[in-house]
Amino acid sequence: MEELSITSPAFENNKPIPRKYTCDGDDVNPPLDIKGTPEGTKSLVLMVDDPDAPMVTWDHWIVWNIPPTSRIEENTVPGVEGLNSFGKHHYGGPCPPSGTHRYFFKLYALDIELGLTSDSRKKDVEKAMRDHVLAKGELMGFYSRR
Repeated sequence: MEELSITSPAFENNKPIPRKYTCDGDDVNPPLDIKGTPEGTKSLVLMVDDPDAPMVTWDHWIVWNIPPTSRIEENTVPGVEGLNSFGKHHYGGPCPPSGTHRYFFKLYALDIELGLTSDSRKKDVEKAMRDHVLAKGELMGFYSRR
């Protein structure tokens, strides 16, 4: 499997996510730069989750059928948004109840578009994209509330 490069001009990998992109700020998605999308890519999938949440991995943003692009702009809806763990259809920024949590921005290049409804959750997207991932990449940032 090929590797996608996903970076952000707002924060570096394994560095703090600025307050603007959290529940303590404007709660909008950060801009993301994408490189290395393989030939044959029909769509991108982006999942943002927090594996440090109590009890379960908390899904902050699930987006699919993003047209192949080199950039996802700040505060945008780049594709079809599914249901996150907040029960919402939009980006929900980092908002840890205590301590410092890690937030993974996982990007996948697919050879198909997904025929899912907007009420789909991460598990539905993962099942639908199985055997269709051409490349993947990951960006991790962390956040703790004051």
